Amino acid sequence: MTEHMGTTCVQGGYRPGDAEPRQIPIYQSTTWKYDTSEHMGKLFDLEESGYFYTRLQNPTNDYVAAKICEMEGGAAAMLTSSGQAANFFAVFNIAGAGDHVVASSAIYGGTYNLLAHTMHRMGLECTFVSPDCSDEELEAAFRPNTKCVFGETIANPALAVLDIERFANAAHAHGVPLIVDNTFPTPVNCNPIKWGANIVTHSTTKYMDGHGACVGGCIVDAGTFDWMAHADKFPGLTTPDESYHGVVYAEKFGQGGAFITKCTSQLMRDFGSIQSPQHAFILNLGLESLHVRMPQHCKNGQAAAEFLQAHPKISFVRYPGLQGDPYYELAQKYMPNGTCGVVSFGFEGGRAAAEQFMKSLKLAQIATHVADARTCVLHPANATHRQMNDEELVACGISPDMVRLSCGIESTEDLLADLEQALATV
Repeated sequence: MTEHMGTTCVQGGYRPGDAEPRQIPIYQSTTWKYDTSEHMGKLFDLEESGYFYTRLQNPTNDYVAAKICEMEGGAAAMLTSSGQAANFFAVFNIAGAGDHVVASSAIYGGTYNLLAHTMHRMGLECTFVSPDCSDEELEAAFRPNTKCVFGETIANPALAVLDIERFANAAHAHGVPLIVDNTFPTPVNCNPIKWGANIVTHSTTKYMDGHGACVGGCIVDAGTFDWMAHADKFPGLTTPDESYHGVVYAEKFGQGGAFITKCTSQLMRDFGSIQSPQHAFILNLGLESLHVRMPQHCKNGQAAAEFLQAHPKISFVRYPGLQGDPYYELAQKYMPNGTCGVVSFGFEGGRAAAEQFMKSLKLAQIATHVADARTCVLHPANATHRQMNDEELVACGISPDMVRLSCGIESTEDLLADLEQALATV
């Protein structure tokens, strides 16, 4: 990154030339026209770059992916239809049937389900470790067929902070990359690549869009993992792909281009989880103000956490920005300028008190969403993590009385007043 983050948020990825559109154009077309079939053949053979079908690539999407790539300090990036698709593609691009993955247990319930159940049915095994596990426990999780390590910068909704550097060192010692979902802090507050992460994912649906307008995801490759040095572990990148006339991605596209090129030309081709150009355009509008919005999200999150911590009806508060929080020191290391606007807390009165509190809120909205300009609230055990049993909930750091509060960018005073009046009804 050669510019300050704010400039990259506003102008990264697309710089118009003379008499070109000032705003990123929406390429609302499924297909492109060519004068000769020979020209199109070169695109299909990956001999030339270009566009022929939006299911694989679209210029609008590529402009926005390039911006996020600049923000994260990566080498290449691609958009997907959702954050779930981004995480699935990032893992499945290098790990499949017969392979093994190590993952932090403190992750979003949908991602846990993806790794523990859906991908398990595809023949992939996953060992989950606590983000607080000992070095010995982390080491013991690896197997000869381990292909990657996965974690979230700030876990949703447990708000555990991943020790990125420690997990990266462990992954690299076993010759595999670290994949980090950086949705909650965004690149404004954390750069996992700086600390050793090799691949970064996002649910762009959250803070990046910031207005609950469009679902989307993104994968960024740091270009720092040497696939050829571990060629036996990653044959999909280091041996000929017969579905593309024998191309060897790591040789043809290099360390910085192999992962995203394979992910696009194989997985996007076959699964088609493309982000629509309209959604990419809306996402870019959100990115332009991300550096302005994140400080207010963090200000509100900090204020709400401090208010709740001092309230007698609240049994616990989790927020990495709180002094005394188990993850405060890690948050200071990786996110010294702020973490996110999400606060998790529980009630002395248990689940019933949590439900009463939520129905009494007036400004905050009950929604299956998080990281939005509008404050929203959710009961994870009853919603996003409903598919988990009690044992799995505990492993993810979730209790039946936990409420996840996602502080928006409203006035801090109004937000605190809403919490106070709702608590008075409990």
